[in-house]
Amino acid sequence: MTLLYLTFYFEPDLSAGSFRNTALVKELGRQLRAGDTIHVVTTQPNRYSSFRQAAPEKEVYVTPTGCRVMIHRVKVPAHDSGFLGQILAFWVYFWTAHHLAKWQTYSQVIASSSRLFTAFLGAKLARKHQASLFLDIRDLFRETILELLKRKLGLLSVLRFGLAPLLWLIERYTFGYAGHINLVSEGFQPYFTRYRRATYSYFTNGIDDEFMSQPITLPQTASVKVLLYAGNIGDGQGLDKIIPAAASQLGNDFRFVIIGAGRCLERLEQAIREKGLTNVKCYPPVSRNELIAYYQRADYLFVHLNDLDAFRRVLPSKLFEYGATNKPIVAGVAGYAARFVAEYLPNSILFEPGDVTSMVRQLRETPYLTTPRPAFKQLFGRRIIMQAMASYILSKTDPNHTPWLPELKFYKSAWS
Repeated sequence: MTLLYLTFYFEPDLSAGSFRNTALVKELGRQLRAGDTIHVVTTQPNRYSSFRQAAPEKEVYVTPTGCRVMIHRVKVPAHDSGFLGQILAFWVYFWTAHHLAKWQTYSQVIASSSRLFTAFLGAKLARKHQASLFLDIRDLFRETILELLKRKLGLLSVLRFGLAPLLWLIERYTFGYAGHINLVSEGFQPYFTRYRRATYSYFTNGIDDEFMSQPITLPQTASVKVLLYAGNIGDGQGLDKIIPAAASQLGNDFRFVIIGAGRCLERLEQAIREKGLTNVKCYPPVSRNELIAYYQRADYLFVHLNDLDAFRRVLPSKLFEYGATNKPIVAGVAGYAARFVAEYLPNSILFEPGDVTSMVRQLRETPYLTTPRPAFKQLFGRRIIMQAMASYILSKTDPNHTPWLPELKFYKSAWS
């Protein structure tokens, strides 16, 4: 059996996609045997221009079970996560992947995609090789980009009206061919009801071992409470809409620490300067070990999504890292993410995206406490999720492979 695995982000890059796909490839390698091959086509680390780590262009190793893993990392042009820069980077990845896969024969193509086009590449190559297609969908690109353009450019934007039918055709070509589609958020389900050819599952993101084993910290005694945000700073997070205003109202009793980078960082820093804030500090991305140390020193862990209808469907990967701690979570999310927080993450402060008044009031009125979440860690450990997901992927190609599906909520074969 030979699998082609397509992902734009892979180790040692820093992103939720990289962590997820690296873990899944390793688990597939543990379950496959001698004579089997996994061919990973990915990119050189490019998620953040301020955090680059060298990685070999080609890497080959054999797992303890005898499976051969071959990784090709494509060098893509540097970009600042801007729209045109990402298009150029993907264009290079797209054509290089075609070249690398040209002379191979594959049993199955697996594509993990947040921006649709890696999934589209998977559909192209699966059709070319007459292979089955398994998609792991981490975001709803078409819905999100069209709503962002509508908000920025208005209803009559030529760009938006040009993109809408093009993205619709790409979606139909891609999702209409897939034999199975995994959705990382159950909130995506209504969007996919039109694609009935595929079966569906919901293997979410999860908690990596580094975060599972971090020590439980005692309540902080400092008079100034620290709210930490760590991750991407883009349109999806809308940090510039919430943090400067909240920091201004909370005053010197609270301090924001922001770790990350992205296309909206400059906008956030400008808002901080305009308000003359001294209780907000921004730092570049750090390694995961350093990040855990920041988690330990924080009082609250902060997450926020922009106030777009499309984001009512998503489930931020950051919630899984946060949930592994005993720190209170401050979450400005709506829709499915809000329901997930209410059900699985005790000791959380929930407010509607952009609602500064509610956030500030709850922070001032809610007594501070720390609460371990052992049930959450048991349910959403990355290792068990990837074991089940890898087993299910292999069952789609090998009729003799019985999928291992623990009694968790992740798997559903189809909608009734």
